[in-house]
Amino acid sequence: MIISNEVECKVALAQLDQLIAEGFEGVSEREQRFDILAKAIESYQIRAGYFPVHPKPTTLPAMIELKRQQRQLKQKDLAQLLEVPAGRLSQILSGKRRVTMDLAKKLYERLDISPEFILKTA
Repeated sequence: MIISNEVECKVALAQLDQLIAEGFEGVSEREQRFDILAKAIESYQIRAGYFPVHPKPTTLPAMIELKRQQRQLKQKDLAQLLEVPAGRLSQILSGKRRVTMDLAKKLYERLDISPEFILKTA
């Protein structure tokens, strides 16, 4: 389920309230509907900017991690996207290894991390 505007969000919230009022203990169908609605509402509210914006990361590993979370990728999936071994990515994220010029280019092209940020924090 995808909520694409404020009206749909309000309808989903009303449905969620109704499910809560009816109760769903022992009723797995209602429980599943509740989970679907809650996730769709949360996703819409994040996209719409309802939640406070966290300060921008100040290190390249922190920025890479933020981009990974925003795209809801597992670390191994991010490694595949960047075409680096998972172990190497882990070392980069922990600050034990520096990025190469090739990886810096992929960070820019595939994760939309600005070249200026990469150069200043690499």
